[in-house]
Amino acid sequence: MSAKQTSHEIDTSRLHTRSFASLERKIRSGVGRAVSDFSMIEAGDRVMVCVSGGADSYTMLDILLTLQKSAPIDFELIAVNLDQKQPDFPEHILPAYLRARGVDFRIVEEDTYSVVKRLVPEGKTTCSLCSRLRRGVLYNTAAELGANKIALGHHADDIVETLFLNLFFNSRLKAMPAKLQSDDGRNVVIRPLAYLRESLIKQYAAWCDFPIIPCNLCGSQPNSQRQKVKAMLVQWDQLYPGRVENVLGALGRVAPSHLLDRDLFDFTDLAADRAEQ
Repeated sequence: MSAKQTSHEIDTSRLHTRSFASLERKIRSGVGRAVSDFSMIEAGDRVMVCVSGGADSYTMLDILLTLQKSAPIDFELIAVNLDQKQPDFPEHILPAYLRARGVDFRIVEEDTYSVVKRLVPEGKTTCSLCSRLRRGVLYNTAAELGANKIALGHHADDIVETLFLNLFFNSRLKAMPAKLQSDDGRNVVIRPLAYLRESLIKQYAAWCDFPIIPCNLCGSQPNSQRQKVKAMLVQWDQLYPGRVENVLGALGRVAPSHLLDRDLFDFTDLAADRAEQ
């Protein structure tokens, strides 16, 4: 090998290192900003990090572990995976990964897969029922573990997709909140990836070589309305870069007086100022 070739290979290696460092900074910055903006994690919290085996949850866990080391406050993390008993699910992968990372974890086995397949007719969307079943199991698990926060791996694309799904099909201006109280009132749900685009997360997951486990239930329904909205956002990214980010930003800059929700703004008592000149 020539000296010139060796030099080129070294430069390429350095370039790759710089590229990953830049990507990592973007990911950490986005998560840190979301955690700060919405006061997601506070001193003494015990955070249950839901890890599915997808790029999103691996990235969330990885960054939260990093933040745990550098944060000026003390908080606990415990990773939880819900084994829904999907056929051919490689149940050894996550425990092996979490042990290698030295992460405290719990695997919860609950056959929600059979319930969904039994109750949802063939060809119909399974997401709604699957989500409700998962949510119930995770809320109960958090209570058992003494966790007061539940971290979910939803990202900016999920939030914008949910906004349009509610707009198009439910006549509601509603998305996914970055932080909310759980339905049972016992926990607070947080979404640390709320500011991050899916494409950025996938890049990070590829760099980190996480052992991705594909979902063959909800994520495998190409004709679902969510997949159609996702395709719309992909097209926007190609034709109108920045549009999706603008929609996400708009969710944080709402003008109630310029909408039509009478419960959100008092239109009834709105009157012109007739003060004497």
